[in-house]
Amino acid sequence: MAGRALTSFLLTATILAALLATCHSGGIAVYWGQNDGEASLSKTCASSNYKFVIIAFVFKFGKGQTPQLDLSRHCDPSSGGCKGLSKDIHLCQRRGIKVLLSIGGAVGSYGLTSEGDARDVAAYLWNTYLGGTSSSRPLGDAVLDGIDFDIEQGGAKYWDRLARDLKNMGKKHGGKGVLLSAAPQCPFPDQWDGGAINTGLFDFVWVQFYNNPPCQASAGRGAFLDAWKRWQSVPAGKIFLGLPASKGAAGTGFVPAGELNSRVLPLIRGSPKYGGVMLWSKYYDDRTGYSSAIKSHV
Repeated sequence: MAGRALTSFLLTATILAALLATCHSGGIAVYWGQNDGEASLSKTCASSNYKFVIIAFVFKFGKGQTPQLDLSRHCDPSSGGCKGLSKDIHLCQRRGIKVLLSIGGAVGSYGLTSEGDARDVAAYLWNTYLGGTSSSRPLGDAVLDGIDFDIEQGGAKYWDRLARDLKNMGKKHGGKGVLLSAAPQCPFPDQWDGGAINTGLFDFVWVQFYNNPPCQASAGRGAFLDAWKRWQSVPAGKIFLGLPASKGAAGTGFVPAGELNSRVLPLIRGSPKYGGVMLWSKYYDDRTGYSSAIKSHV
């Protein structure tokens, strides 16, 4: 009887521990598309390391410009060469992985000049990559899960209008809706994305805690936690810790996997809006195995 009771107790404890781990566990988001030396999109999703894959970037849009997608040497969108990615996107989604399209980036030609401009860009994104229809769909018939705002130039106006229009299109036309994410810099508030994030429409905010020495982990526990708490205050779904996947992926901000697991994640993992870790990018992760090293701790 004692042995049976002990076995029952251990089983119950194991189940409770698993449930608690699930309640507080996060996921890993990764950017894909800017280096032709990285794993294919299908292999990226087949690794089971990521909950979110962000295809980057639509680097040219707004201001009356014809939007352009750049995926390095993976494929050429202008010739229809990227339509084959639809099969990979479907594979990712069948695995439960959310696939988003990032607009903006550090290098590009983009910005919004008016609310009308924002509406036009929203319509383009809806019809070309989301649930709408267009004769030109660079990624084929796949319907992406959402749009990521990686706005690092082009002014701070009208991004909130773009967010509202995208969400409204998802609601108006039914279907699975439109997920929104943003990738602001860690200094708070972000000079580009701040107004859009304050709409309360963003499901995920992966904050770039790199290339910003005053607020990244290397700034010290106090400065880092202060920045994290500020970001926790925004009206968004989940907040992610954005990091480079290797020293070469950013100028500053790299945190060795062991240090992240033992010293940094324990500081934030219990936060109410903690969502996990975002990595820049798949190319660098392939070379370091960073996501594999942190996955069980995220």
